[in-house]
Amino acid sequence: MASSFSTNAQLELVTTGEKAGQWGGITNTNLQILEQTSTGVLDVDISAGSSTLVLTDGGTSTGKNVYLRLHGTLAANRTVTMPVTAERVWIMKDDTVRGTSNYTVGVLTASGTTQPIPPGATVLCKSNGSETVVSIIEKGYATITDANSPYTTVAGAQILANTTSTVITVTLPAAASTGDEVTIIDARGTWGSNNLTVGRNGLKINSGTSDLTLSNNGQSITLVYIDSTRGWAYKTNYTS
Repeated sequence: MASSFSTNAQLELVTTGEKAGQWGGITNTNLQILEQTSTGVLDVDISAGSSTLVLTDGGTSTGKNVYLRLHGTLAANRTVTMPVTAERVWIMKDDTVRGTSNYTVGVLTASGTTQPIPPGATVLCKSNGSETVVSIIEKGYATITDANSPYTTVAGAQILANTTSTVITVTLPAAASTGDEVTIIDARGTWGSNNLTVGRNGLKINSGTSDLTLSNNGQSITLVYIDSTRGWAYKTNYTS
């Protein structure tokens, strides 16, 4: 009977009495796969295109690394796709350069929905074989100026908003889940002269149906999404 392969790491499972004289090579490859799934680091350049990870039966492959560092200057929206069936947990670090075109980076399981990765963030990803869930481990920062405005943010983002030249708009996500957060910081202490507008994008802010205008120099706010009734609410609102 031929070998079979484990569901999540594709280790080769040798049938009793099979593979005579090949156990050394098979065992060594299985150990390399285990090393890859526990300590493996992979740099993934997504400047030229999206990346589809690979889960190879009985061999090392890109979808088995525990840590992926995404890099490159983006020329379009990019995704990183994990194959279906395997239940995988991995860490992903965004070191891409997104530029003033506000390109996005997302991760998904091949048959599932793309989950956005906040700029500069390190996230924990878990696939159940059909969908990927993203949890924020360490938030990064995105610097926004008039060249980016209007800028549509994603949950988990921390935004340094520079309004030195003119007013700018940061638009909240069109869909949100309870507990999602967005932080916006006055990067140059200029919101008093050039306001920052927070676009509600169809969801309420503090139970209201108007966009939010921030006009205090040195202000920083964190908005947390409650539900469809309250919408986004202040978690913190600091003015220097």
